[in-house]
Amino acid sequence: MSSERTHLHVYGIRQCDTCRAALKWLQARDVSHTFHDFRKDGLPEEQLRGWLASGHANKLMNKRSTTWRQLDEAQKLAAEKDPLQVLLANPTLIKRPVFTDGAAVLEIGFSPSSLEEHI
Repeated sequence: MSSERTHLHVYGIRQCDTCRAALKWLQARDVSHTFHDFRKDGLPEEQLRGWLASGHANKLMNKRSTTWRQLDEAQKLAAEKDPLQVLLANPTLIKRPVFTDGAAVLEIGFSPSSLEEHI
């Protein structure tokens, strides 16, 4: 594999099965990457704003998550209108993992075939 590949930044939660599978997949392919744990490392507001402004924004909120089901109706309505504050307060609502090249979002969620395009 080429040494000129993009260094990936992977955002998620260490205990997430999908994140662990993605990290294992990247390691098996010797893909240079850095993992950022939302719980441990946090998520800067400006970074999340950038993600929400990207073409991937519609995939960012995981409405199938336990966290979404635990929100009250007012929080869900607020998240629909302007998800920034709700996602900052509840980073587990973010679909995982989020792959970036350090600036732009490349993929949200783990799909090996889609990710191949970026490595």
